[in-house]
Amino acid sequence: MNLSANFTLKELTKSDTATRLGIDNTPDEATIENLKTLCENVLQRVRDHFGKSVTVNSGYRSPESNAAVGGSKTSDHCKGQAADIEIDGVPNPELAQWIMDNCDYTQLILEFYTQGQPSSGWVHVSYDPDNLKKQELTAVKVAGKTQYLPGLQA
Repeated sequence: MNLSANFTLKELTKSDTATRLGIDNTPDEATIENLKTLCENVLQRVRDHFGKSVTVNSGYRSPESNAAVGGSKTSDHCKGQAADIEIDGVPNPELAQWIMDNCDYTQLILEFYTQGQPSSGWVHVSYDPDNLKKQELTAVKVAGKTQYLPGLQA
């Protein structure tokens, strides 16, 4: 099932963790609509701009698969409103900056980027049409714990 011109339901629901643990990661119809909205408003625009495949590291997560990966209980991934993405050959800070400058979104997080290592980390983007607050954060590990810093800090 296509969610947009270049994104499928299969790639937005793929979860190695769910497969490994035998967890059903099938979204309901409302969640599929949220995934379509995310793809149409952010992911497809990214794909069209960069002209390269967008790797979705994590899209929809059922509550069980979200818990298995240690995700927040209120994660937008569980509603089909978030994806963690990368593009081969595009530095993650550049990808995050382009989204910030050109898309509406709820939250944009440059996650675990290491200065001088362009492909390190990934970009988390969420899209809730009822809450397009355009919040930017940078996730870093400090003493083994994740901290969220304001803004995109590369």
